[in-house]
Amino acid sequence: MSQTHLDACVRESLEAYFQDLHGVEPHNMYDMLIKSVESPLLEVVMRRANNNQSRAAQWLGLNRNTLRKKLLEHKLL
Repeated sequence: MSQTHLDACVRESLEAYFQDLHGVEPHNMYDMLIKSVESPLLEVVMRRANNNQSRAAQWLGLNRNTLRKKLLEHKLL
């Protein structure tokens, strides 16, 4: 999947989200989107890295402690 395809998926999902609101003003969209994307990202990367946090952190460009904190936040540990 290319970056362009991923961007298109996000745009399409956001457009559907706005349609589902039927004119109601959205709130906390940034946090909602980050939480929606971050959890599956962490799940897949950890699985692909065979649950090696150091490797996963390197792939993600994160400090290992930051990754561990995020894994705990998403209840993935």
